[in-house]
Amino acid sequence: MDESSKIGVLGAQSFVGECAIRQLRESGRQIVAFSRSAHAGNAESTVTWLQLSPSVVASREVPSITEWVCVAPIWVLPEYFPLIGSSGARRVVALSSTSLLAKKASPDEDEQALVRGLQAGEQALRTWAEAHGVEWVILRPTLIYGFGRDKNVTEIACFAHRWGFFPLLGQADGLRQPVHVEDVAMACVSALTVPVAGNRAYNLSGGETLSYREMVCRIFAAIGKRPQAVTIPRWLFRLAVTVLRRLPRYRNWTAEMAERMNRDLVFDHGDAARDLAFSPRPFQLSRGDVPT
Repeated sequence: MDESSKIGVLGAQSFVGECAIRQLRESGRQIVAFSRSAHAGNAESTVTWLQLSPSVVASREVPSITEWVCVAPIWVLPEYFPLIGSSGARRVVALSSTSLLAKKASPDEDEQALVRGLQAGEQALRTWAEAHGVEWVILRPTLIYGFGRDKNVTEIACFAHRWGFFPLLGQADGLRQPVHVEDVAMACVSALTVPVAGNRAYNLSGGETLSYREMVCRIFAAIGKRPQAVTIPRWLFRLAVTVLRRLPRYRNWTAEMAERMNRDLVFDHGDAARDLAFSPRPFQLSRGDVPT
């Protein structure tokens, strides 16, 4: 990668995007940060912010950007192929998810829609990139957490704060590998520079494998509460989910999420370790990783 070239970041105000921008900025790279919402601006000379308005997306007068990182949902990436193509792109690194694999057989309609979106986004990137002589890299993280801004650890912590307990189905002994947002961002940055990563997909799992129950107990400890993981029967869990879904905060909860508490969702990140020097941290929560 040419150190004088610009890096484009789509989804720049997401929490993965902000971490990636910070790491790129610290390395002295010039960044063009794209976001759907307006940015207040700052005095950073290495970051240029552009709002993804229709005029910007349709414009052929974009800066020369040879490498791109997309941390927006991968299914929206095809909307920006004209923008990326007109910038002289040579490589696109896109964030997908291991949900593509973990939820493939889910009976839940919303989860099936998510899987279809991930599949379509990945395939669209491959097809477009290969047709335009652009290298692609797809990164599939597992359960991302960090800074109290994720939808996984933070959701459990908020529930525990509000209700004083967290419901578990059965033993909740399904294995998990939570991965910190900073480690995901590091992989995104690394994937821009490594020649052998071109036209490959990588799983990004965390540095520790633990049961769902143990993960919940550690979240309780991080928020300063004694673990209160309550085992409830399947019928009651389904009823509770039906009731909770009426509240906006829990509208995305499903009975299938409870069933997965007892299934292993483990993915090997050996390829990423070898090619991207990916070395994720163990699941050790700091106070900054959970809401207060």
